[in-house]
Amino acid sequence: MVLVFNYNNYQKVRFLNSSNRVSGAVYELFNSVSGYFNLARVNEELALENTKLRNEVNRYRGIEQKAGLILPDKNTTGLTYSFTSAKVIHNSVNKQYNYITLNKGAKDGVMPDRGIISKDGVVGILTNVSETYSAGMSILNRKSNISAKLKRNNYFGSITWDGRDYRYVQLKEIPLHVELYKGDTIVTSGYSSYFPEGIVIGVIHSFEKKGGEYFYSISVKLGVDFKSISYVDIINNLKVGEIKELEKLNSDEDMD
Repeated sequence: MVLVFNYNNYQKVRFLNSSNRVSGAVYELFNSVSGYFNLARVNEELALENTKLRNEVNRYRGIEQKAGLILPDKNTTGLTYSFTSAKVIHNSVNKQYNYITLNKGAKDGVMPDRGIISKDGVVGILTNVSETYSAGMSILNRKSNISAKLKRNNYFGSITWDGRDYRYVQLKEIPLHVELYKGDTIVTSGYSSYFPEGIVIGVIHSFEKKGGEYFYSISVKLGVDFKSISYVDIINNLKVGEIKELEKLNSDEDMD
């Protein structure tokens, strides 16, 4: 075979072509396999980069707000929110009360009562934190209630879930005189300490007026696909302590 391939040009060319095809297929397979195993690392790097960009944008917004003050307080930075990237290690969508678990905890500066978002929108709210991990209600939880509004006209209501389809939630308390359109964007209202204003929740999928009701029945298609979510950002409201103190004072006054 060596003599045939070395001294016959036609056979030599055919052999080299066949060899190249085989080695090319092997290299392609190897690259596909190595690329698959590198995917997790790439996704994590992208998630960290997204979190870094969120923090940068938030920092510049804080600088702009501070620049508009006549007498800025030297002890404040103007920042309201910071973000921590986390990986989803457990998630469910097929229960009435779905929860999500993340790989960040107290040692990473994570605390309870913090909002969770992804690049596609609102995910849920943290309720429990251990040293290494944290867990909370996803928006797909019958107990979940998130303040939301129509981006187009700022009419606000609340987002709940009826426990049926993981792709859709319900927007409550929008009066019948408000003009609605299929595809209208629903965002966070900013009326809670969990989320900044304007984080996407989803778009109106359908709506109807039911007899005897004062509000629309509205179905909202979620921006987040909970079947494929991998990385999220935990929102830390840097002014949450001050807000809670004021809310507590209001509650105490109501009791008097």
